[in-house]
Amino acid sequence: MKNDRKLEDAVLDIAQRARSAARRLATISSGEKDSALKLMADNLRAQAPVILDRNSTDVERAKQAKLSSAMIDRLTLTEDRIEAMAAGLEEIANLPDPVGEVMRMWKRPNGLRIGKVRVPIGVIGFIYESRPNVTVDAAGLCVKSGNAIVLRGGSEAIESNSAIADVIATSLAQAGLPQDSVQLIRVTDRAAVGAMLKLDEYIDLIIPRGGKPLIKRVVEDSTIPVIMHYEGICHTYVDESADLDQAERICMNAKVQRPGVCNAMETLLVHSRVAEEFLPRIWEKLSAAGVEVRGCDRTRAIVPEAAAASDEDWSTEYLDLILSVKVVESIEEAIEHIGRYGSAHSDAIVTESYGNAQRFLQEVDSSAVFVNASTRFNDGFEFGLGAEIGISTNRLHCRGPMGLEELTTTKYIVYGSGQVRE
Repeated sequence: MKNDRKLEDAVLDIAQRARSAARRLATISSGEKDSALKLMADNLRAQAPVILDRNSTDVERAKQAKLSSAMIDRLTLTEDRIEAMAAGLEEIANLPDPVGEVMRMWKRPNGLRIGKVRVPIGVIGFIYESRPNVTVDAAGLCVKSGNAIVLRGGSEAIESNSAIADVIATSLAQAGLPQDSVQLIRVTDRAAVGAMLKLDEYIDLIIPRGGKPLIKRVVEDSTIPVIMHYEGICHTYVDESADLDQAERICMNAKVQRPGVCNAMETLLVHSRVAEEFLPRIWEKLSAAGVEVRGCDRTRAIVPEAAAASDEDWSTEYLDLILSVKVVESIEEAIEHIGRYGSAHSDAIVTESYGNAQRFLQEVDSSAVFVNASTRFNDGFEFGLGAEIGISTNRLHCRGPMGLEELTTTKYIVYGSGQVRE
């Protein structure tokens, strides 16, 4: 009980300091914030050997714990990945600052001038698993958008996250920004998450990013509003009019390029009129890449080597080299399947039919819907947002990759000249 209280007090102290930092950060100029982000990028590059050394400790521990290959891939840092993190910070620095943007201004008959402007949300609580590069993305976006952030990464990445957080803290201090703008909870006890979720007096928004059990727990336990980065049961539908060469490239990229991420394809839907031609060729490519295919009865009639898919497969986020495949009779059946089993994350159609493309865009209700492109593009960096703190499958207050604008809220400003309400 005494240890629980000590942990709760430690998390409370972090949140209180974040609230104080947020008030200061909200008034700091764009130039100062951009200088801090560029300094972070430089320091990440300079400290890459230290970060990689500490990351190797996490990776070795993950291997000993027999975590999945996809989990280990998400956890692993390389020189290229650190360079991508640094480049992402520089891209964020070069983006327009949303804070203070006047979205609309109008004048009332009584002479009042009313404006709606963007302001920071305040303090973001970010709970995430596995991917230490996300520490940098989240910190960079929050600093640029004027928000303080409290980070709570997974125990599997504690060494990596701590090393990165040290670089960020040093950079903030060197740039003259409040160091408490970015803080990492450096304990692996899960009770820290529970303590964090009750601090609605100091934390304005919780963003969880990880597996289904984590999201479920956060949603159920939080007294703070939650934006969900929910599971990615992503589909690609190969239409009867598809260019099959193009479909092959798109499907392979969506499944194989990085299978352990949320925007990777988990289910392939193929129109029956092209299934006889397309399934054997995509099976050959998938098999060569080590993908386990689980198919419906009609898929297995064409590709007997495929395993049988169960009802559970259609609603499973594998995050691994596993793919469920179903033959459908029509675009209507494809859309119905996505609506029933999908997670409203990322879904794509491969088609040469303008009508089918427009119908798919209109009727598939996901955070991002693609025509003739891989679901792997549902990503803040790829969308030109610099990075993302998550991909929201909520409807409020944002949806899709959460960049700078999505980390702001609004307030009204009113200019008068002595008016009083009659």
